[in-house]
Amino acid sequence: MNNPYTYTEAEIVDIAEETANIKTFRLRPKSPIAFKAGQFMDVTIPGIGEAPFTPSSNHNVKDVLDFTIMSAGRVTKLLHQMKKGDTVGLRGPYGLGYPLEKFKSKEIFIVGGGVGLAPLRALLYALFNEVDDYKKIILKYGARTPKDIVYKTEIDSWRKKAKHIDIEITTDVGDDIWKGHVGIVTTILKDLDVNMEEAVSIVCGPPIMMKFVTFKLLDLGFRDSNIHLSMEKNMSCGIGKCGHCRIGPYYACKDGPVFTYDKIKDLPNIWD
Repeated sequence: MNNPYTYTEAEIVDIAEETANIKTFRLRPKSPIAFKAGQFMDVTIPGIGEAPFTPSSNHNVKDVLDFTIMSAGRVTKLLHQMKKGDTVGLRGPYGLGYPLEKFKSKEIFIVGGGVGLAPLRALLYALFNEVDDYKKIILKYGARTPKDIVYKTEIDSWRKKAKHIDIEITTDVGDDIWKGHVGIVTTILKDLDVNMEEAVSIVCGPPIMMKFVTFKLLDLGFRDSNIHLSMEKNMSCGIGKCGHCRIGPYYACKDGPVFTYDKIKDLPNIWD
């Protein structure tokens, strides 16, 4: 019987510093790993520990994978100390990912906050792979300050993928250089040229941000069955055994981490 906790060795081939406490690690596994946008994997420091992260790269590319990681705990702090050439482990992928086939021929409305843009980067690349299959691709992204915006060097290139792509960024506070909108991300969810009842929305970010964005989308007229939430809650084992990621009757690691709001809206403490 195969050991479900066995990992694949992967070499760190590049590291990009996104912000003061967020880095994107490009990993080359010993054997290619296929995943779907929205799925997650456990990144392991052998002998130390592991933590779950959603790949932030194009799911069409299997020989290298990107993981955008904030330094926030024991494992992530140690990951941030690693260098090119070091080796980590990859276990997974786990979860169901985004139901891309259901998104075809629709307007796609994406809202991200902070490092929550990492899973959304994988989604955006998946959409860009077949960009003409979608009526519109709209991204609204919020960061705490201009210095906290991730993928700064890429965002302009995303705008150029097609004419029906629209991207707007806001920051909670500005600075002397920032020329964009200032305010929390819900302040740019207005005057939308979108068919609210038919459009698909995807939300990823800190729980409190997801909560108020979801309520705002409902107020705007989005259907609860069309709001997809990345509920990355305390995922650990990846196979529904440890129970840490329970959301009512569901396990985020097996039944998610992407859930439509109608499935979980009546469950207790979903934003904790």
